[in-house]
Amino acid sequence: MAEYLVRIVLTRPSGMDDDSWTAVLAEEGKVGRAYREQGTIRRIWRVPGTTANVGVWSAPDASRLHELLADLPAFAHMTIQVEALAEHYLEATP
Repeated sequence: MAEYLVRIVLTRPSGMDDDSWTAVLAEEGKVGRAYREQGTIRRIWRVPGTTANVGVWSAPDASRLHELLADLPAFAHMTIQVEALAEHYLEATP
């Protein structure tokens, strides 16, 4: 499995009513929790004072990562940046 640093900024569309936005966020939470349980999202942090988060995601390859991100209910409202990660020698098991 490859690991990726994924930065996501979520932007509520102008004109979307509160109930619709709340429904999108509820579905997003369900999918996010499932990704955590599956090990797809290894770690995740909020960026204080923003609607952004940063996480370490795991997927077999970049194509599968794209599929996982595109399956997020709020995908259409996200700006996403992805960086592939390589093992650092300090992380290697002796």
